[in-house]
Amino acid sequence: MGKLYIVGTPIGNLEDISIRALKTLKKADLILTEDKRVTIKLLNALEIGEKNLFTFNQVNSERKIHQVLELLKTYERVCLVSDAGMPVISDPGSNLIDSCYKENIEIDIIPGPSAPIATLAASGFPGSKFTFLGFLPRDKNRRRLFRKIKDNLESEIYIFFDSPNRLLSTLKDLENIIGDVEVFIAREITKLHQEFFKGTTDEVIEHFNNNPLKGEITVAFSKRKPFS
Repeated sequence: MGKLYIVGTPIGNLEDISIRALKTLKKADLILTEDKRVTIKLLNALEIGEKNLFTFNQVNSERKIHQVLELLKTYERVCLVSDAGMPVISDPGSNLIDSCYKENIEIDIIPGPSAPIATLAASGFPGSKFTFLGFLPRDKNRRRLFRKIKDNLESEIYIFFDSPNRLLSTLKDLENIIGDVEVFIAREITKLHQEFFKGTTDEVIEHFNNNPLKGEITVAFSKRKPFS
């Protein structure tokens, strides 16, 4: 019976790959990947060379779990990677890992970069307790979520992913429902055009109205009163 390795990969800067992740990928007999093209590019950049790849993504993960469990009987070292960052965090894989435990298949974790954690660390918000929301729903469902957050007394810090073309409407919903709170925007984390911006909801809206966004965005906000 093989072993499943959950491997964190860089979210932008390839130098963020850990020594252990590099060694694990080099020794892998099979790599489960969201997108073969992305993983091939990573392997080539890390000078790892060709590997057996098996597509395991949001579209096909449910119907391929049984097939992967069978592959774990054939291959000794099977790695699960996402396109960037830690697998399972807003990516497929949790059901596979749960199935591995049920089948007594050994699991190992090779921690790596994570956009939500990097954003929290860079934000200046307290890091002892937070809620990660993943990708927000659209329009009225997003507004419904914000109303629930407004009434939630258990958590103060929230982190989520958003797209450049939706960020301003998201921030306007946030301001209208929860109020003018502290917001931190992390764009293109660890990449060439990395940008951090922190301010009140109103200040952030004004800034990005004048400076259109591109790239991958992670947002953190605090329900506490804005700083002075």
